[in-house]
Amino acid sequence: MLKIEHLSASYKTIDGNVHVVNDVHFDILDNEIFGIAGESGCGKTTLLKALYDIIEFPLELDAGRVVLSGEKNGEPFEFCSGEIRKSWWNHISYVPQAAQSVLNPITRLKSQFLDSIPKQGRGSGMERGSALKETPAQTLDRVANYLKELELSPDILDAFPFQLSGGMRQRVIIALATFMSPSVMLADEPTTALDVVVQRGILMMLTRLQKRLRNTMVLVSHDMGVHYQITNRMGIMYSGSFVELGDTELIFNDPLHPYTRMLIGALPRVGDKGQKQGIPGRPPSLKAPPPGCRFAPRCPQARDMCTQAAPPLEEIRPGRFAACHLIRPEV
Repeated sequence: MLKIEHLSASYKTIDGNVHVVNDVHFDILDNEIFGIAGESGCGKTTLLKALYDIIEFPLELDAGRVVLSGEKNGEPFEFCSGEIRKSWWNHISYVPQAAQSVLNPITRLKSQFLDSIPKQGRGSGMERGSALKETPAQTLDRVANYLKELELSPDILDAFPFQLSGGMRQRVIIALATFMSPSVMLADEPTTALDVVVQRGILMMLTRLQKRLRNTMVLVSHDMGVHYQITNRMGIMYSGSFVELGDTELIFNDPLHPYTRMLIGALPRVGDKGQKQGIPGRPPSLKAPPPGCRFAPRCPQARDMCTQAAPPLEEIRPGRFAACHLIRPEV
């Protein structure tokens, strides 16, 4: 569904480009929930912007490309970097970080739905996305029915965003992003700043939508517990690159990379009264990253070779990838 080919991206500054995504290459499959985890500042949001083709100053695409392909309503499609924005809403949608701030606080939600839905998606047929024209009232009727499917009251269409709670605004953003039944949905920290009860409701809503639409979802979150609950596969990012990638359950049961082990080891567990250990130090500055493996300054197992050359992301076991000099692929 999504093929990421040796993607590199940076932010242009007066002191030169800051490289935030470095030679990232992997595939995201049809009808799966793929998670991207890592500490703040590791490049997760920038990677998601590159996947969605939001390449705007000061962000620049240095190398590689993203290919979005698949089939919808019996018709094949394919878009590459620079063209993906042509497929926004219909084939791919985006729930940005702090999505509550996306809504215009002085405009009623019904107007924002009408403004957001592409004109070619205002069809009068049974399928959302039909090419037949319809009136705004007919479009709003379909929006109201869709809100009911998501267990939201159609009455909120007459409300202003400030009249809704944070959790309700987040649900509205998800409804906007999924109304056209996109083949891929990108969600950037969709539960940030929400209490745990609301978080659970948002996650259940996302997984329910993904199963019903049978589409692909890419979920960015620094919360490893969220990934364990809902993702099928996941990638662990550190300082702009993936250090581990594979099946979520296998990663949690048998993490390969030292960074992954430390992230999982810091998770609280029911009945575990032992003191948790944080990861010492902090991620390196992307303006001046250390040579070799960027995790080496924080890694308790680092050797001399770790500071001399960056390890490649290799397939250690079938479907399991890791970037570490101390891990050897199984023959």
